Amino acid sequence: MERADRLLVEHVADGCVLLRMNRKDAANAVDLSMTAALQHALVWTEADPRVRVVVLGSAHPNVYCAGADLHTVATGRVAELFPVEGGFAGFVRASRRKPWIAMVGGAALAGGFEIALACDLIVASTTANFGLPETSRGLAALAGGVQRLPLRVPAAVAMDMILSGQPIDGQRAFQIGLISRLTAPADLLVASLALARTIAKQAPGAVRDSLCAARTALHLGEQAAWDMTPTLEQRRLNSDEFKEGMRAFVERRAPVWPEEDEMRRTTL
Repeated sequence: MERADRLLVEHVADGCVLLRMNRKDAANAVDLSMTAALQHALVWTEADPRVRVVVLGSAHPNVYCAGADLHTVATGRVAELFPVEGGFAGFVRASRRKPWIAMVGGAALAGGFEIALACDLIVASTTANFGLPETSRGLAALAGGVQRLPLRVPAAVAMDMILSGQPIDGQRAFQIGLISRLTAPADLLVASLALARTIAKQAPGAVRDSLCAARTALHLGEQAAWDMTPTLEQRRLNSDEFKEGMRAFVERRAPVWPEEDEMRRTTL
């Protein structure tokens, strides 16, 4: 059953939305209600033209997300945590065009780490830690851990984390390029929203096209990204965003991007 309070929604100005996973009594473990809440959040953030960037954090001060709820798993309902559309938590394989930032200030373990890996960027504090302990439970990190981690960090580090199940802290994660920005715990929210606002100031269609091409290169290889380049290039050059960007440059002012109705029509 869906619980509206599983995700606390904070509408932030300038096209940014902050979501906080909120199951403090269970370390934000993903149950059926958390899955439903994340699925709902994906739908409305994609549909709302006012939303340009989403930040996904935690209401728990020491935990980002501990992964799948073991009580749900023990009762034989684990399949319900893996909807056909979206995969684990209704999120890790979901189709979306807008950028998501994981804001991690505590433990992101197992499926919780896989949720962070499904985001496009990770901002973390020095109190964060990341791990895939599935092998210690007779499992494998098949909800994105084994698929994505080797693409995000050096192979030797990924293999170590996947096979040993041992976590790394925020400082180490920053050193190996897993996270884009590392902060003190007290600065995590400010840094995450600052990055979100910076992205939200850019042309939204250009951000989405860039994100699409970058994801394609990351997951399907460089050639696949080159193959879509002519389509994206023509779309950008013919867009109202490009025209406004050039006018703003010549007139030495901040651009005023076109309304989202035009953005909705620009799909691959």
